[in-house]
Amino acid sequence: MTAPAARVDATPDGDVWRIDLAAADTGNPVDRVMAAQLAEALARRPGSARTVLLLSTGRDFCVGTDVAALAGSADLPAALRELSTAWHEVVRAVLYCPVPVVAGVRGQVAGAGIGLLGACDLVVCGRSTKLRPGYGPLGLSPDGGTSWALTRALGAPRALELLLTDGVLHAADAHTSGLVARLVDDETLVEEVTALARSIAAGPVRAMVRTRGLVRRAAIRTLDEQLEDEARLATESAADPESREGVAAFLAGRRPDFRGSP
Repeated sequence: MTAPAARVDATPDGDVWRIDLAAADTGNPVDRVMAAQLAEALARRPGSARTVLLLSTGRDFCVGTDVAALAGSADLPAALRELSTAWHEVVRAVLYCPVPVVAGVRGQVAGAGIGLLGACDLVVCGRSTKLRPGYGPLGLSPDGGTSWALTRALGAPRALELLLTDGVLHAADAHTSGLVARLVDDETLVEEVTALARSIAAGPVRAMVRTRGLVRRAAIRTLDEQLEDEARLATESAADPESREGVAAFLAGRRPDFRGSP
């Protein structure tokens, strides 16, 4: 049997693990092959890679589910269930990645591609980017974490307005709402998001991952619960070699070298 064409490219760039969605000619659609290859690329991140950088080739980041392929299946509900299950594992792998995940996005982002962005820690967005759910016209409800990402960023009323009308969220609005962290010119997107990923990789990545957990859990907990978790994780951080290096560098008046912290 012929192996499927590469939909994902993964290469080390110093201590950044760069993953490109590489089915540019079709807009990087979500299908079982894309899900499997992306999951595999995340799983084989080298231990030396301190940050994951997620990019795409071509004009669009991700046009959502490959509807034509799904429509050709003998059992559409079963095929959609299988695809959702596979893609949700990808979303979880990004969400719980042991190192920070940075994404650079431009062009169209639709359907499950929005959910993927919602799982990333930092998203840098080109000014031309447009996000569109795309579920309503197909008679489908969201999957891939899209409803979660949009509700967290926009709030329930705005998320429902976008999902129920199949509206378009432009880059500037995505930035204002907090769905994306930074807005840059399309022409400089790759350069700027790569620089950001390298900067993150030079930082205290284990402390960053603890910080990520605190921020994500804050919206669903009481202040007392959050304070207790902050105390627990601050104690963990204080026992980490990253903290010893950070404090030593501060006292010596030098820049910390977190890369050397085991």
